[in-house]
Amino acid sequence: MSRITPLARVALIGLAVAGFSASAAQAQAPGEPPKAAKPARQCFYLSDWRGWSAPDKNTLYMKVRGRDVYRVDLAYGSSQLTWPGTHLVSVVRGPDSVCHPLDLDLRVSDGFGIPLPIRAKTITKLTPEEVQALPKKYRP
Repeated sequence: MSRITPLARVALIGLAVAGFSASAAQAQAPGEPPKAAKPARQCFYLSDWRGWSAPDKNTLYMKVRGRDVYRVDLAYGSSQLTWPGTHLVSVVRGPDSVCHPLDLDLRVSDGFGIPLPIRAKTITKLTPEEVQALPKKYRP
């Protein structure tokens, strides 16, 4: 009769639990639709930001890497965004990656007064078709 050491017993139990967990994760009840994969995060770097436009005080279109366009819906914006000669300033603290609305710290300035903070509510990467559907004057 062979005897299993306590260390070997722990290893065997660990392997059994790992195998059960993997098969349970792959199991799907009959009649259930297949589980959808989580959408990939659509992040960009502020250093790749190449231009912007604003059709109204609560919407920005940001051009990134020369080919991608992101729509930024603002929780509170500013009518200054639609004025000619206005500057959009981004404050970067730490990494310059943008994956969530809170990653953007934006200010709008006319170049004469104190820059006004604006806050992003959502960030959405537009498809090429959505970019083409934008009026030309609002394409960044």
